[in-house]
Amino acid sequence: MQTSAAPDLAHTHARPVHWLATATAMAAVVALAGLLQPGPAGATAAPAAPLPAPDAATAHYPLQCGGAPSTVAQRATGDLDGDGNPETVAVVHCEAGSGTPPSGVYVLTRGTDATGAHARVVATLVAPTELKNVAGLTVRDRAVHATLDGYSSPDVPSCCPDQHERVRWDWRGGVFVRTASDQARSV
Repeated sequence: MQTSAAPDLAHTHARPVHWLATATAMAAVVALAGLLQPGPAGATAAPAAPLPAPDAATAHYPLQCGGAPSTVAQRATGDLDGDGNPETVAVVHCEAGSGTPPSGVYVLTRGTDATGAHARVVATLVAPTELKNVAGLTVRDRAVHATLDGYSSPDVPSCCPDQHERVRWDWRGGVFVRTASDQARSV
């Protein structure tokens, strides 16, 4: 076995002062790292503000008005699907010179264009072909509430519906589910 030609080095023997210096240096590094941590993660950051409700006047409705314009008669807004952004529910009918044209009830969301300015119809709750008029439209508790007025026969004048039904639509499993608050009643 060959021995080293270099003399023993004094710093290769650990003394308590060396351990103290090393521990102090490590504590300084840990403290500095603690001060230089990044800000809180996205999960604790403030949530983004909700987008404004879609404007019912900008939507294209699936109505057959025979060339006549359509009218948004009622609207209500609220978050129906729980995503934090409000939807708009619109009652729309064709403009008529007289009488009471049937209404459609539509759920609108923001458009898919870059600005989201144009509302788009994502659900039809009541089609005009059902020959219903809508009274008292509201959105509360993540549900759409309305009273549907209808006719018991074609002999009933369109000005004076004789059937009234309170209904509610809830968003469940990706669809709107309709329930009647009470039985349809005639007046």
